[in-house]
Amino acid sequence: MKDPEILQHYIDVLLKESNFTRAAHELYISQPYLTQLIKRLERKLGAKIINRETIPFTLTEAGIIYYQYLETAISNNQTLIEQLTPFSMPNKEVIRIGVLESLGTFLLPALLPDFLAKNPNIKIQLSETYPRKNETKLLNEEIDCYLGQTPESLNHGIDFYVNGGENYYVIISPKSPYFKKGRFILEPNEYDIKDILQEPFVVSSANSAIRRQVNGAFQKFHVKPNIVLESSSILTTTNLAIKGVGLTISAASIIKRMAQTPINLLPLDNNLIQIKYFIAVKHRSHQTVGLQRLITAFTDLKIQPSIK
Repeated sequence: MKDPEILQHYIDVLLKESNFTRAAHELYISQPYLTQLIKRLERKLGAKIINRETIPFTLTEAGIIYYQYLETAISNNQTLIEQLTPFSMPNKEVIRIGVLESLGTFLLPALLPDFLAKNPNIKIQLSETYPRKNETKLLNEEIDCYLGQTPESLNHGIDFYVNGGENYYVIISPKSPYFKKGRFILEPNEYDIKDILQEPFVVSSANSAIRRQVNGAFQKFHVKPNIVLESSSILTTTNLAIKGVGLTISAASIIKRMAQTPINLLPLDNNLIQIKYFIAVKHRSHQTVGLQRLITAFTDLKIQPSIK
């Protein structure tokens, strides 16, 4: 067996079960086959990859190296498939979309299902990474378009089409001294925002679009932020704030995905922070018919998530 994805899956299940019989049962293969597969692999590598002497099973140092090799091989295979798509599927147009993962979980389900149903000849490839990286990829023509927010910060070599937006809120959990029992959405002027910004905060990483705006708010009020924790995901920071780790600034589309918990939401002034969604393309780049249709589909969307 040479498929790196299957090998990685077999190792994952074996490590989880720490038992060849249970792992084989979960994998729908025989226990002798799984045992011999691992033994043959270790003979080929000349080193043990799984420490079976203790429970739970663990990767040996050689096993860690091999597991990283499998991850690289899987990534390389996926890249190869994507690069070969124009040749293996000559009748399909490939559109490469860059998007931040947390934003994509909201925008892509709203955009792609209907678009793909109307354009069966189009195949979508995603680049889910930080805004600045997707911006660089767009300028280098490694992607065809970029879905994002806060177009004001885009490079001048990029054209964009804005559609919709939403407001930001400060999430205040019951553990905060600012929490008001029996309330949900507070009045915008209920607290002095400068006082709120001096509280402990959980924030998304510096590469995120929302973090740049949050930093701008701290700077506008000349507040040195009291950051207790950072995460690469706005979903994580929102959940942590709901659980009382600190305050955070999040948006309706994110907050609506969380389990209903007693919290306060303090609306922020649109002049301070506001989301504007956009689809961007490289300035003066050639736009295929499919890409033009995607831009039209995006601008026709009604993107105005709200919380009541």
